[in-house]
Amino acid sequence: MLGKLRAVLQVLACALLVPLSASALGQRKPVLPQVDLPHSYYWREMYLPQLTSGPDGAAWSPDGQWLVYAMQGFLWRQRVDGSAAEELTDSDGTDHQPDWSPDGRHVVFVRYDGRAMELMLLDVGSFAVTPLTSDGAVNVEPRWSPDGTRLAWVSTRGTGHFLLHTASVRAGGLVDVRPLVPDRRSAVPRYYYSPFDHAIHPAWTPDGKSLVFVSNREVAHGTGDIVRMAADGSGSMDVLRREETNWQARPDVSPDGTRFVYASYLGGQWHQLWLLPLGGPGAGAYPLPLTYGDFDNTAPRWSPDGRRIAFVSNRTGNVSLWLVDAVSGEQTQVVPRERRWLAARRLLTVKVRDEAGRPLPARLSVTDARGRFFAPDDAWIHANDLILPDRERFEPRYVHGSGEFRLMVPPGPLDVKVARGPEYAIVRRKVDGQSSVTVTLPRLKLPGKWWSGDLHVHMNYGGRYRNTPAHLVEQARAEGLDLVYNLAVNKEQRVPDIAAFRAGVDPASSAGVLLLHGEELHSSYWGHLGLLGLQRLILPGYNAYPLTAVASPWPHNAAVADMVHGQGGVVGYVHPFDSDVDPARDERLTNELVVDAALGKVDYYEAVGFSDHLSTAAVWYRLLDCGLRLPAGAGTDAMTNYASLRGPVGMNRVYVKAQGSPSRESFLAGLKEGRTFATNGPLIGLRVGTSEPGDAVELPAAVTLEYKAWLRSNAPIARMELIWNGRVAERHDVNATSADLTGRIPATESGWMLLRAFSEEGNEDVLDIHPYATTSPIYVTVAGHPRRSRAAATWALQWLDRVWKATLGAQEYRTRDEREAVLRDISRASDFYSSCAADERARP
Repeated sequence: MLGKLRAVLQVLACALLVPLSASALGQRKPVLPQVDLPHSYYWREMYLPQLTSGPDGAAWSPDGQWLVYAMQGFLWRQRVDGSAAEELTDSDGTDHQPDWSPDGRHVVFVRYDGRAMELMLLDVGSFAVTPLTSDGAVNVEPRWSPDGTRLAWVSTRGTGHFLLHTASVRAGGLVDVRPLVPDRRSAVPRYYYSPFDHAIHPAWTPDGKSLVFVSNREVAHGTGDIVRMAADGSGSMDVLRREETNWQARPDVSPDGTRFVYASYLGGQWHQLWLLPLGGPGAGAYPLPLTYGDFDNTAPRWSPDGRRIAFVSNRTGNVSLWLVDAVSGEQTQVVPRERRWLAARRLLTVKVRDEAGRPLPARLSVTDARGRFFAPDDAWIHANDLILPDRERFEPRYVHGSGEFRLMVPPGPLDVKVARGPEYAIVRRKVDGQSSVTVTLPRLKLPGKWWSGDLHVHMNYGGRYRNTPAHLVEQARAEGLDLVYNLAVNKEQRVPDIAAFRAGVDPASSAGVLLLHGEELHSSYWGHLGLLGLQRLILPGYNAYPLTAVASPWPHNAAVADMVHGQGGVVGYVHPFDSDVDPARDERLTNELVVDAALGKVDYYEAVGFSDHLSTAAVWYRLLDCGLRLPAGAGTDAMTNYASLRGPVGMNRVYVKAQGSPSRESFLAGLKEGRTFATNGPLIGLRVGTSEPGDAVELPAAVTLEYKAWLRSNAPIARMELIWNGRVAERHDVNATSADLTGRIPATESGWMLLRAFSEEGNEDVLDIHPYATTSPIYVTVAGHPRRSRAAATWALQWLDRVWKATLGAQEYRTRDEREAVLRDISRASDFYSSCAADERARP
């Protein structure tokens, strides 16, 4: 096989389609770029502090009578036996992770200003705040030493990596700042984590001589071991607990120094509180759970007397503050029933209505002149994972609701912004003193009838909140979706949504929203798959995980696709590519798309998803140019229980031409037929005569095709482009929210055409990288000759050559039969592309 591939490649010219890419200037970018770690959407949500409407990150006063915590972006204190919360800060940033000094006079905390996270020192008596760091890094998790003279915290300063630091506190400042452990690269390969080690979650021992923390030194999976080390950095790290932690362990040592509490999902799907001896004969003993439940209990902190532990729970969906008695296990909630603000507040009611005056579920953002965000007390606050750094002080924040929002806001002017997915106009209102405002959302008028669906969300994925099918339906309804697919997927050793899976329509579906369950196959080796229409899950749901019992790349994606199709299901490649694929340069290329597409195992392609849209299109176009038919799908990959995520559910969605009554079967049938367009905002359509996307046009001879194209959008779109056989055949610089265009394309050969609309720059009303939409292709055959591109086929064969070599060289296959099964499929795909390239009618 390898010889055959090389022979073909030597004969064929290596002309490739010109990659299509947009300038990155002015596009949305990930927040906190000074953190040099992969997969920002994981560590940002699971590790960094978040803006929430409920209490989070609590710490005890030295006398054990009070708790200080973060809520709504400010710090608050509340008596443990009381119901009134007193505000301690009222800044332009958001404040998090407080820790009370042993003498009771100060609180150290983290302040986020949209660009960095710095340590601050609050004087509890005067409310004066003094900066402790100003290095522009991400500084988090500050903890006082027992004698109150030192701080331990985690900082990215100088490295971009989360490393534990210590310093002395003198005259309201930090001196002798040093990392406890040096920046270091582990030899062990890692999945989803940086090759550089981190050291996080510091907790002092009562004598102040040691720190307990989490380190992933030479750990392949998870965030690391719980270890103990001398506070001056001398000596080695002693491992207290080896376990696959997931950013939430946060150990805290008991005041008597005999044991520690930490959060773990050991043996389950949710984090609970566990106890483990700290030292002496019990070191390395078995942990025992202190709490139980199908929800997360995290961020534990011992009371000064060692009797109670404060912690954060998402059992109600939102975050809430609880106490557990360490002796009896009794739990009580600490509820801020009354809020005493530092500055005046007033009640604002925002009502959202449709054009008939009926309540309309929607997305709401309310900010004041200082850029501060405000939300109802019980709302889930979400922040976008991307920011326009030249135009936005903070990343966009929002809440969802059923049509009426009640929130406490400061006096003075406010900016109110209401949205409901791409089919509705985005409405902004200036409010100054009114107690109530009603916003009517006009609906855009689209040619034809369409159903919208997000094919790729994760209901629960290790985030701050605890989502349910009913709440996910509410989120989808507020974004104007008709259908949402929750894809069960592993997060390290667990599958958080496995209990929610069902083959049919979820009973929580209501009011025009269908909730369905599928699966995402997690193979970073072969490429991730969306598995829809399943009767049962494919487990374990991943492969090629190094240093595990599923290290083998088999079953590869083609084998999984066969299992799914055997159930009557649908297979798609999801969030495909962040950059164009150049097989001539990428020696480690193992993505299987080019194999599976040739073998007819791919039913849709996530043309708009958590990836670079134009790079994803460049790959797609080459496959289409080999005569393959791949419909456009779309999915946000939204982790819907995250406080920080890349856009809300439905940000990336596919529209399917409505046929009959909406159902799972009719929606998936339209998807597979390609009667779709995919978008993160612009709504578009294309017609050639009576043919629309998904149709095949048969022509006896070359003709000129007349097309009609339309655009409707709630944000201005720079241009619309008609793509013919991978190239821009006609470009229309519209710079508008609405357009209806006509044009003519000479069809002198067989091919395919589609419409796309986009702006290279990001937009404040589109939470994705930049506005983008594409239709599925219309396929055109002239004189009975199918489309064949020698350049595209050559590129595909080069890609196959890389996959073939990787398969021969991989040592992880358990048997010869596993390897041979993969090689057979590569060989079959090679036959297809070789035939395509050798076709005498193939274009160079």
